[in-house]
Amino acid sequence: MSRTNNLVFKGLLIVAWMIFVGLCIEAGGLLVNFFFSLYKPEFIPNLYQKLDLTEIYKGSRIAFFGIYGSILVISILKTCLFYIVIMLMHKMDLSKPFSPFVAKQISKISYYTLSIGLLSYIAREATKNLTFRGISTDSLSQFWADSQAFILMGAVIYIIATIFKKGVDLQNENDLTV
Repeated sequence: MSRTNNLVFKGLLIVAWMIFVGLCIEAGGLLVNFFFSLYKPEFIPNLYQKLDLTEIYKGSRIAFFGIYGSILVISILKTCLFYIVIMLMHKMDLSKPFSPFVAKQISKISYYTLSIGLLSYIAREATKNLTFRGISTDSLSQFWADSQAFILMGAVIYIIATIFKKGVDLQNENDLTV
């Protein structure tokens, strides 16, 4: 591998770590917000992202727990997705990229990405239902605005994972014949 490619790969690893840390902070902040919204709602304006869902909580507790649960699960799935990306980048041998580990990790990435997209889409449609009931959900669109992009990205990554699995099979077959 050339020096430039190695430098770019290290740069991407640093960016992935920064995104992972940011997503960990976001997931932790949302989790703290959730508990404060249940026990001390008066502190919500001072918390992370000022995510105030007290209007939804007063209207329907089931809707509150469903929406907040979706937000938390999506945030945690994004964090797990980048953890898998980081592990892939740390353990991947670029001189022999077609390994069972790489194929397995890329498959996991596709499953997580597709799960994030589908859950985001379902949550977005559920919040649309709440707006028909007169509950404002404008502050929530940031959490699932990119659901369709995640679904499409998950499908593309799944295709890449399938190609990698076939590459691993061909490489193993080639190693056995030599």
